[in-house]
Amino acid sequence: MAVHRPLKLACQEQLLPGDTLQRKWEFAARAGYDGIELRGRGDFAFRDRLPELRAARRDGVVMPTVCVDMRHFFGAFDPEQRRDAVAQLKSQLSVIAEIGGGAAQTPASYGMFSRRLPPFEPPRSEAEDREVLLEGLAELGEHAAAEGVVLLLEPLNRYEDHMVNRLDQAADLIREAGSPAVRIGIDTYHMNIEEADPAAAVLAAGEYIGHVQVSDSNRFQPGAGHIDWPAVLAAVDAIGYTGHLALECRLSGDAEEAVASVPPFLRRAAP
Repeated sequence: MAVHRPLKLACQEQLLPGDTLQRKWEFAARAGYDGIELRGRGDFAFRDRLPELRAARRDGVVMPTVCVDMRHFFGAFDPEQRRDAVAQLKSQLSVIAEIGGGAAQTPASYGMFSRRLPPFEPPRSEAEDREVLLEGLAELGEHAAAEGVVLLLEPLNRYEDHMVNRLDQAADLIREAGSPAVRIGIDTYHMNIEEADPAAAVLAAGEYIGHVQVSDSNRFQPGAGHIDWPAVLAAVDAIGYTGHLALECRLSGDAEEAVASVPPFLRRAAP
């Protein structure tokens, strides 16, 4: 008989009402969430929040993950931007470890280039892309392992990134990088665009999946689009995933009502 695991849900901090993490946590807990996913801005802004984050942890706020929110990423074309992105990510991994969290999530790039938009051919070859990504994953994986946390590589859709769009591409890079501290951070919105069968993609990449972000097919909150949530959640359950499902989306309708609607919706859809 299958063992079904109770869902653990997190909500990204910018979606929650309240002017402090403690007040956001009060709303999140009442609404049925089990954690807050943080946002890690550039220029070491996340590190600069350490006094706030330490105080929130002392007050019982659960902060399992941070999702980067920067202007450039470790797959950037410019080597200076790559070095800065790696330094920022190392800092975010160290901070999330200090406050009792487990992972930092990043794409290879965001909005840097798309093969689906002019001029269609990027200035770097696929082999060069791969070399850059593997170098970054190796360095970041070593740092994550030393901190006792995980780096999460997030595939984005073809219009937002030209290098890592599907779970199998991320898994292939992670296998070659060879670090157990690098996993896939999946996002159901991007999977809705890129995966022919999102549930099957989850099952195929299951051993590499370290985090799940949820939003619907239209980037609104789960329940506002047409993703087959029972199928996706059954696949997540089948791979033995025990982490949080983190809400990352836009909100349709009243913002507080939309955020509060997600926990009961996903728990009804879960196996």
